[in-house]
Amino acid sequence: MGQIIVGMGEALWDVLPEGKKIGGAPANFAYHVSQFGLDSRVVSAVGEDALGEEILENFEEKKLNCLIGKVPYPTGTVEVELDEAGVPCYEIRENVAWDHIPFTPELEEVARNTQAVCFGSLAQRNTVSRETIHAFLDTMPDEENRYKIFDVNLRQHFYTREVLCQSFEKCNIIKINDDELVTVSHMFGYPGINLEEKCWILLGKYNLKMLILTCGVNGSYVFTSGKISFVETPCVRVADTVGAGDSFTGAFCAAILKGRSIPEAHQLAVQVSAYVCTQHGAMPELPEKFTMNI
Repeated sequence: MGQIIVGMGEALWDVLPEGKKIGGAPANFAYHVSQFGLDSRVVSAVGEDALGEEILENFEEKKLNCLIGKVPYPTGTVEVELDEAGVPCYEIRENVAWDHIPFTPELEEVARNTQAVCFGSLAQRNTVSRETIHAFLDTMPDEENRYKIFDVNLRQHFYTREVLCQSFEKCNIIKINDDELVTVSHMFGYPGINLEEKCWILLGKYNLKMLILTCGVNGSYVFTSGKISFVETPCVRVADTVGAGDSFTGAFCAAILKGRSIPEAHQLAVQVSAYVCTQHGAMPELPEKFTMNI
């Protein structure tokens, strides 16, 4: 088994105004990583129902490898409404299949061979999946070139200070947006400083390899020890922003794993996420000008 890149957590249907589309940040991340020729996997769970089968068929059509448990809970769905700017608002169904991801011997073996994993806060709302995610992270080899990416992804009320703190301690890269950073800073008791200072605090406190801060139309930053990379957000005609952040993370991760510098990976991630914003849904096929350049 070679080095694997894993998106771990929720696999679900985004029910959009124009119909349903495969969603969930981990699946979006893994799909975009796979477009760069890397061995990516989705780790999640679906129900023993038609929606679950359709997710598995969809992943197969996309040639996306997965380790998906079947559990006696309904397959997850999310009602997505877009505002005038194309920004999504989510209504996430509770107690669904991805809340109950099992930690199996097969998953343990995958963890031992994982070079990078991306996980979020949403899939940790239930004890079962949270314990599975933690077991996976603890099983991964703790080596310099292994990446544990916590893509914070605060959704509705599905996060706690404890979950965030544990995730910060188990990851070595944090990806967070400006709104989430404000929320986190209030929860952790340092609200009266600017965004840059908040990032330096998190980077140092949790001994991170890097912290990625996205600020929508105001650009994005990558903080590493003593250095900042900043890239402006391109001006594009937005179809919707669903999955754009996940495509950013996937492209950035793929570029780093292929030996690109942080500024090069950052530039590619911004270009890819801007392109995804021009498309409907979270998993458009990327043009070769992106995937062939790294």
